[in-house]
Amino acid sequence: MFNQQLTVIINTFNSDEKIFSCVESISPNISIIIIENSNNIEFKNILEQKYQNVKCELTGKNLGYGNGNNLGLSKVKTKYSLILNPDTIIGKHSIDNFFKTANSVPDFAIISPAIQESKDKDLIEKNNTLVEVENVKGFGMFFNMDQFKDVGFFDKNFFIYFEEIDLCKRLRIAKKKIYLDPSIVINHIGGSSHNKSINYEMELSRNWHWMWSTFYYHKKHSGFMVALFKVTKKLISSIFKILFYSMIFDNNKKKIYYQRASGLVNSILGKKSWYRPKVF
Repeated sequence: MFNQQLTVIINTFNSDEKIFSCVESISPNISIIIIENSNNIEFKNILEQKYQNVKCELTGKNLGYGNGNNLGLSKVKTKYSLILNPDTIIGKHSIDNFFKTANSVPDFAIISPAIQESKDKDLIEKNNTLVEVENVKGFGMFFNMDQFKDVGFFDKNFFIYFEEIDLCKRLRIAKKKIYLDPSIVINHIGGSSHNKSINYEMELSRNWHWMWSTFYYHKKHSGFMVALFKVTKKLISSIFKILFYSMIFDNNKKKIYYQRASGLVNSILGKKSWYRPKVF
């Protein structure tokens, strides 16, 4: 019998080197929806045959972080959901601790592990209790599904980066509550959700989308001119570095800074977040 209150969503893309450790850290009585951004039927079959609590949905194309998780969230029937990156491992008592916290603050929108990055250790050591915050990182987030009915989930225009910051900002505007919880531990490797063989191509993609999303986010919330002011220095820097790495024949670095400039220019011109990693 599966837990009737919680569904886990894991959005994957070439993640077969990481996904098994993640799934095995989750209790087998909790339903898991995996959104695999490809047509990899072998990946789907292996997961569903190996784990009775896993359903794997093949998207047929790369939807990105926000849209992939939106698809998973649309299939959730439980009161709560947990969004995880595939390169995460849940601490032993973290699910039980989440339910304790959820019962104590039933009007929460998002609860995340307190250790978001190393600097958070000082915050928790000084205050070993729930901390209300403006935003959280997207690698591990418990959602109270009812709190999203009037806000929606992730903005479909983002492919990757800033989606969770944008969502948290909309939640805070709507007076919703977001917490860090020191009793929840989710170990996140970071930057390694995909297989190592595609590292460079993913680095190119990350640089393009980080710049595209940076401008789009600031334009959405502060207007075009404020966004342009914030990114002008980054654009000029990228152009100079393209020229520099061209002169010293470092093609790999040149491509990275070309991607940064391209992402910014496309976003400034109002073009969609169209770039996709070239993975075969």
